Amino acid sequence: MRTTIDKAGRLVVPKSLRDRLGLHSGEVEITADGASLRVEPVFDDSLVEKDGRLVIPGSNATITDEFVRELKDADQR
Repeated sequence: MRTTIDKAGRLVVPKSLRDRLGLHSGEVEITADGASLRVEPVFDDSLVEKDGRLVIPGSNATITDEFVRELKDADQR
């Protein structure tokens, strides 16, 4: 999926990709990963206790077999 970076350095992440990855407006962590950029949402660090166990809040991203295959393929590049 191609997009552009404008003169101010802003990168538009297409809505379909944002939805698939559970990215929402707000703060993200961006790091260099070789010749690539890694963009990760910044979540509230609070943990919730439920039934005596600590639960890490999810990102609301839908994870399918195809999505996992794409992630594995991307990691192989």
